[in-house]
Amino acid sequence: MKLIAIDLDGTLLSSNSTISEGNVEAIKSAQEEGHIVAISSGRSLHDTREIMHRAGITCPIITGNGAKSFHAEEYIHNLYFTDQVLKLMMDVLNHSGLYYEIYTKDGVLVEENGREQLEKEVRELGEEDSSWAEEIIEIQYQQHGLQFVSQYDDIDFTGKQVYKLFVMSFHKEELEKLRDRIAERTDISITTSSKQKLEIGPPEASKGHALELIAQYFSVPMEYTVAIGDNFNDLSMFEKAGISIAMGNAEAEVKQQSTYVTGNHNEDGVAEALKKYVLNEQ
Repeated sequence: MKLIAIDLDGTLLSSNSTISEGNVEAIKSAQEEGHIVAISSGRSLHDTREIMHRAGITCPIITGNGAKSFHAEEYIHNLYFTDQVLKLMMDVLNHSGLYYEIYTKDGVLVEENGREQLEKEVRELGEEDSSWAEEIIEIQYQQHGLQFVSQYDDIDFTGKQVYKLFVMSFHKEELEKLRDRIAERTDISITTSSKQKLEIGPPEASKGHALELIAQYFSVPMEYTVAIGDNFNDLSMFEKAGISIAMGNAEAEVKQQSTYVTGNHNEDGVAEALKKYVLNEQ
């Protein structure tokens, strides 16, 4: 029996944010053979659960880049910011002026003027074809569980268990400036799933740590774990897993740190990986 942790965006999800029939069939085949398939995403729990429900897949879920893992209607682990750290980080983000979202136990909070702010940044790029940036924004606003608020400062976050602060910007220099400002902090974790994003979580939150915890929960030795992903937030899984598989569309550094490389996320790359390295069909 193996434990297979699969990323969503750029991995299991196609460009249209759906899971292909081929990938669904391969996952169910792995489950039927007794393997445990877990989804490991930076997305929120609400969003991830809805995506899996629509695909007809029931499995354990790691969300918020490893801040939470969830199975059978219960948390396996549940990390979130202290009130003090949350306030400090929100002050930093408000000072930066960049767009950000707040992941809570009840859903993802987004300020009502957020999309307008991102679209303004796209216009400031001055590119003749900015459809790629518009697509990134559209995917962000297709998340399930979004809750729109007038402004974050009006909200009492007591008991909301905030587990991720998601920052997005098309101003590369401003995003790098923010990262440099918080890079040395030990009371947070920092990762990214694309060049336009910065994802801030509790200090122990990582997909790799969550993979270890879920492996312990199911009594699976780490040498029998498999991680499949495409971006930098997947590297902590790659470091822990017995086998790591990078997508064909993965970042070069991710491919370099993987055991194997499979096909593109738009070409059933996950199904190819499962068949070849788990189900031994090829």
